[in-house]
Amino acid sequence: MYNILVCDDERDIVSALKIYLSAEGYRVFKAYTGKEALKQILREDIHLIVLDVMMPGMDGITAMTKLREHSNVPVILLTAKSEDSDKILGLSIGADDYITKPFNPIELIARVKSQLRRYMQLGSGKVRPSVMRIANIELDDSAKSVTVDGEAAPLTPKEYDILCFLMQNAGIVFSPEEMYRKVWDDVPINADNAIAVHVRHIREKIEINPAEPRYLKVVWGKGYKMEADYT
Repeated sequence: MYNILVCDDERDIVSALKIYLSAEGYRVFKAYTGKEALKQILREDIHLIVLDVMMPGMDGITAMTKLREHSNVPVILLTAKSEDSDKILGLSIGADDYITKPFNPIELIARVKSQLRRYMQLGSGKVRPSVMRIANIELDDSAKSVTVDGEAAPLTPKEYDILCFLMQNAGIVFSPEEMYRKVWDDVPINADNAIAVHVRHIREKIEINPAEPRYLKVVWGKGYKMEADYT
């Protein structure tokens, strides 16, 4: 199942697109601002984005510019019929396609399928490595094992899930709420304390000095990240 993010400040359009796309078997995530879209992209494994250009606050062009700093996920822009400049600018900074409002649902679905086929079948899709290494830490997701300097690290299943998530997204800072949603796949409940306890236990098992961690870092006021110095 492919995950599609729909971002538009017009909620009726988002609801309609969710109906069309869900009927085709896609899992649909919703956002109503550029900032919400960027947060969703960090939290979820998104395969394609349908992104409106004209939105209050962070518009679609700005959001796409920030997205292209770290992702090549395909983007289909929703543009006003008369705004040719938006189409040209969007394509020049990394949009893959565009469709004008009002749009034909059948045409939109065809464009979505075309972009997903190119992205996934031609090798552009992001593939998660089975074995990940950061310095002396190795995580084998196929075997669900973690070793430090070749010695097994006895992580609990939830500690493993947190470490795996952070290593897959090394260098990116996640708030406790974002980590909770991703790892627990649930609404955050007492996320700060839950994540802090698990992080402390993980550090005790992978760090030389848990009080001065080299790898699993806290970014004060923002969250946690895994250092990205792969070797």
